[in-house]
Amino acid sequence: MRLHSAARSSASFRVRIALNLKGLPYEYVPVDLVHGGQFRDPFRGLNPAELVPVLEREGAVLTQSLAIIEYLDETYPQPPLLPHDPLERAYVRAIALAIACEIHPLNNLRVLRYLTRTLGLGEGAKDAWYRHWVEQGLAQVEGQLTAAGRCGRFVLGEAVTVADILIVPQIFNARRFDCRLDHLPTVMRIFDACMQLPAFIDAQPSRQPDMPPG
Repeated sequence: MRLHSAARSSASFRVRIALNLKGLPYEYVPVDLVHGGQFRDPFRGLNPAELVPVLEREGAVLTQSLAIIEYLDETYPQPPLLPHDPLERAYVRAIALAIACEIHPLNNLRVLRYLTRTLGLGEGAKDAWYRHWVEQGLAQVEGQLTAAGRCGRFVLGEAVTVADILIVPQIFNARRFDCRLDHLPTVMRIFDACMQLPAFIDAQPSRQPDMPPG
């Protein structure tokens, strides 16, 4: 398998965690998002959407982090990342999608660049905009978790699921932009539990070959 990834990309981070949890070796292919590597061939030929991650396996090309993770879970079922019970599966998907669909798109690099380069926002205003939506979105996730009452060490009891895989990269991004996190006791407890596991530790941006210094 070859994973086209960027160290700081939250979506790439998710897939790295899933691959590590499954114990699957892969070749890391860095894509330089800062200098436009996603817009140039050969990467653009793999993914015309010009987004990471991309997973290549046996001639197939897979895109979109959640689709890749579900493919890996169906192809390599141990350990499972989605519960067998339909209601539990819907619950962890809902948490994952709250991050992937409601929070993450607003802090995507191309969105932040549009705010500064096209709309003319200063860096301070852009960061404030980012913090507002991330803090609000994570507060909603916190509310979902506490209302459901299903948490143990992780989102669903004692087993890591796709929901935990989505939470961790989003917290890394939130910390990078100095977001407030003290209103998220459940989310942060889950984050800390995940970051005790080698699969999460080894997938973090600082462990990747293309992580910029500083």
